[in-house]
Amino acid sequence: MLNYKVNEPIDADQFIDVLRRSTLGERRPIEDRTCMEGMVRHGNLTVSAWDGEKLVGIVRCLTDFNYICYLSELAVDRDWQRRGVGVELINRAQEALGPRCTIRLISAPGAVAYYEKIGLDRNPQCFELPRGRRAGKG
Repeated sequence: MLNYKVNEPIDADQFIDVLRRSTLGERRPIEDRTCMEGMVRHGNLTVSAWDGEKLVGIVRCLTDFNYICYLSELAVDRDWQRRGVGVELINRAQEALGPRCTIRLISAPGAVAYYEKIGLDRNPQCFELPRGRRAGKG
């Protein structure tokens, strides 16, 4: 039985560890300690799943709690995947946000089918500005 917590303090080591155990570490700068510490410090909504003292899942969000929530990470330990942990983390984040807030996320290519399966709508309107490049004429 997992224990779910909203905005439970976690440190960068716990965050990095669960990212590694979820495969999300392959797409995050886990070797950049300063970046990882900033990610933990500046997310303003987290929902975490705990097996005793071990962090086994996390949703990390940036939100205004009224209009939009950017879900930047959904990480679940491989040993806990396919048990509904990811869905529960998202649902608990949605509860913490309230009824007016929309959740948006950018999916890794391999996770698109998962998000569609659990009922998220696909939005083709996303754009990004990569690090090191400025907006302006192409």
